[in-house]
Amino acid sequence: MDIHEYQAKEILADYGIKLADGGLAHTVEEAVQRSREIGGNAWVVKAQIHSGARGKAGGVKLCRSHEEIESVAETLLGKRLVTHQTGPAGKLCTRLYIEAGTDIAKEIYLALMIDRSHERVIIVGSAQGGMDIETLAATNPDAIKKIYIEPAVGLQDFQARKMAFALGLNGELLNVTVKMIKGCYRALRDNDANILEINPLVVTQNGELIALDAKMSFDENALFRRHRISELRDNTQIDPREVAAAEAGLSYVGLDGDIGCMINGAGLAMATMDMIKLAGGEPANFLDVGGGASAERTEKAFRLVLADQGVKAMLVNIFAGINRCDWIAEGVVQAVRNIGMTLPLVVRLSGTNVEEGRRIIADSGLPIITAETLAEAAEKVVAARNQVVAG
Repeated sequence: MDIHEYQAKEILADYGIKLADGGLAHTVEEAVQRSREIGGNAWVVKAQIHSGARGKAGGVKLCRSHEEIESVAETLLGKRLVTHQTGPAGKLCTRLYIEAGTDIAKEIYLALMIDRSHERVIIVGSAQGGMDIETLAATNPDAIKKIYIEPAVGLQDFQARKMAFALGLNGELLNVTVKMIKGCYRALRDNDANILEINPLVVTQNGELIALDAKMSFDENALFRRHRISELRDNTQIDPREVAAAEAGLSYVGLDGDIGCMINGAGLAMATMDMIKLAGGEPANFLDVGGGASAERTEKAFRLVLADQGVKAMLVNIFAGINRCDWIAEGVVQAVRNIGMTLPLVVRLSGTNVEEGRRIIADSGLPIITAETLAEAAEKVVAARNQVVAG
């Protein structure tokens, strides 16, 4: 789960990370008022969306008057910002963060994240901050320093000092940097975060170390014990299909294809999507209905898949172990009738009571296409999709 910059900064402030003065605004009037409360003669207006590269998309603006802030706020609020991370649909900006301008002497990159391949937390830093870390990794990989943290021991002072030296922060800033890195580690650990990124971390002309930007992402599976973090979710930044799926207790991820999928089991779902692509199609979603797919749950899954207006055909692929094929078949028939589904539907059933399930489908009188193998099902749904597109 991602959160906004201002929310990440509120968390970091609790761990002693120094920030520039700032405030949240939902309206143009609030944006101007926040700048008056902050004071000074320069402010940065930042669009709050779940994406990096906001500056390149026009979502970060330096303003030197209240009139400029008013103009920028009017432009950004309600606008969809498109970055290389959002895709062509962009992300809707419904709030702004107004921050005091900072006199920057040096920009640095710092991040802590879970490296699953090493089963460690890794600290990644570079003295060359303020730019895409991916670009820097490709053009100058030696500029990036990595330090792995042993989970049973935690971050040690010598590791924090080693990173501080690598970032060129020594002398009077050394102790401040060590304290800041340790605070970031605690913030990551205490809140079950996957990523904590500060880009840029800046040294000001006055010699202060300030987190000028902040990004945090959290483990969805740990939110049950992180109620404060869970409440930070912004559904305007999430695919509405995924929001509806979460409310229905379904595992759903929207994709860019046009073949809807309803499958039980994450592994089978991934294999099914691979087979659809192998057959020349593109899946519209990942949807795992789980092991207890009742008729009502099946209908909810159908409605969720068909809510995507881009879907041209649908594939149901069920392996019944805990479940039963006849129950699934009854749910499919009920869903098709209740929804009045007109798109081509391919159903492949396997497992417990499969013969009874196939009989229910056959006796329904509905134009449901059946298949016995996954490969056959993928080929049939792609062929059905092609007919819809052609016709």
